[in-house]
Amino acid sequence: MARTDPKKDVVIVGLGWTGSIMGIELAKEGLEILALERGPERSTVPDFQYPNVIDELKYGIRFGFMQKPRNSTITVRRNVDETALPMRKLGSFLPGDGVGGAGIHWNGQTWRPMANEYNLRSYVIENFGEDAIPEGMTIQDWGVTAEELEPYYDRFEYMAGIAGQAGNIQGEIIPGGNPFEAPRSRDYPMPPLPEQTDSRMFREVAGQMGYHPFPRPSANASIAYTNEYGMQLGPCNFCGFCERYGCLNYSKSSPQTCILDALRRYDNFSYRVNSEVLRVDLAADGRTATGVTYWDEEAQEEVIQPADLVILAAYQLHNVHLMLLSGIGEPYNPASGEGVTGKNYSYQMNGGTTLFYRDVEFNPFAAAGSSGVSIDDFAINQIDFGAEGFIGGSYITAGLSNGQPIRGISLPRGTPSWGAGWKQGIGEYYGHAMSIGSHGSNLSYQDCYLDLDPNYTDRHGRPLMRMTFDWKPNDIRMTQFMRARIEEIAQEMGADSWQSSFKSEGARYDIRPYQTTHNVGGAIMGTDPNTSAVNRYLQAWGQHNVFVLGAGAFPQNIQYNPTGAVGALAYWAAEAIVNDYLPNPRPLV
Repeated sequence: MARTDPKKDVVIVGLGWTGSIMGIELAKEGLEILALERGPERSTVPDFQYPNVIDELKYGIRFGFMQKPRNSTITVRRNVDETALPMRKLGSFLPGDGVGGAGIHWNGQTWRPMANEYNLRSYVIENFGEDAIPEGMTIQDWGVTAEELEPYYDRFEYMAGIAGQAGNIQGEIIPGGNPFEAPRSRDYPMPPLPEQTDSRMFREVAGQMGYHPFPRPSANASIAYTNEYGMQLGPCNFCGFCERYGCLNYSKSSPQTCILDALRRYDNFSYRVNSEVLRVDLAADGRTATGVTYWDEEAQEEVIQPADLVILAAYQLHNVHLMLLSGIGEPYNPASGEGVTGKNYSYQMNGGTTLFYRDVEFNPFAAAGSSGVSIDDFAINQIDFGAEGFIGGSYITAGLSNGQPIRGISLPRGTPSWGAGWKQGIGEYYGHAMSIGSHGSNLSYQDCYLDLDPNYTDRHGRPLMRMTFDWKPNDIRMTQFMRARIEEIAQEMGADSWQSSFKSEGARYDIRPYQTTHNVGGAIMGTDPNTSAVNRYLQAWGQHNVFVLGAGAFPQNIQYNPTGAVGALAYWAAEAIVNDYLPNPRPLV
């Protein structure tokens, strides 16, 4: 029989970026808050301390900070005619495990979407006609604009201490920044990271070709900094252990570095680890949540946690799974197009070209996760979709993120993968290779979605969530367009040789190799309850005391890394709750 604990004002599911933001913003209001984290405790000390945390085998290869499929997985298929099978080994994406979530192990690339990405469907129809949208593509407007969200991006960037160079301050184009970005109210809180050799070479050639290079915005601190919560960051020492690792130097923005120690000081906030939420409990009429039921791993029992307000702040996949299990929103039906929960799952479309130089030394062991120089000359607002035959865009970047000996080495095709030939290749090319990458949008389609699997269950007897997803011709045309642009730049950079890796016509989604942890959609936001799962304040349409945070709100994926938008939306929702919902609990739209 389940244990019932005393009621709280607020229960937060997950304690990563969004849970930490919502926790501290609501704690300041004096509410009694409990956060439930399915994974273990994670703190800079002792979890990220040197030298333990730079164990590449443990963390880079064996995913020490990631969820284990034996405890949490999904089933995957590429179309509705296939039978989905469980993902038994991490590969394509890497959800974080424990306090801090994926905010522990990211590289730190922090962007704002293009203004046109918030109203993508309207933008395409107004500028290129509805016929430009391929059959089966289900792109939607977000229901919120870049202008509305700007103050919340600003706050997230100043809380996280982002290093960069503004390109558009209140409509004034600033030399050296991104001239195509939406207007921002002020510059970044920190100057850009120092340029490395590859970035400098890319900047020079891209500028000569008429493009507009600028420093990639980074959550790797360039200077000492103290944020609004009194949390301190120190300048990055370019150790090269960002992606898949916790930061040992208090230099990479994370919930640990930027929020959690300040949040722990509130007596009205508490959290429990190793506590997996099984479902959101609803009232008899289904119109409100009464709290959650979770599994207490230490006590080995179910616990009913009553609460007046439920915040789903877990990873995107887990939020959608909980909604499906709990009856929050009508499950999406791809055959009819009806339903909202699980709709518009999207991913990311990437590719890149590696350049090899015998006489240039790049020193990749001195690297930061988000250093680099980018161009946005092929962003969504810079492409004629009608002429090019696709919808979407990409930023293009050169930047070294690590030189780790197992997974950070690029070798020319044809180099043996073991033995004397491999050793010779390492001797010739370690430190003599750089990459130019495309990070592009991935749009939404009627037959790409999330639902409950009819065949497989988890250790609690709940249906696993099923992912139905494959690459589409539109997005492949986009990435091939970017390939041509990157190879033109590579040709001008004078490498001894270069090789490209981009998805081509007929490519199928493969869950085995790592791609990005940028899963979005499934709990999409909007202004119509018939086509969106949450409203513009991330409030569930059918249960006004449930708010669903994170990248699940994206109606399709943007061309950028999602964390900046995730953080801004969390602050946007928190302000709506504090100023509008708490004084008068009700549907906000």
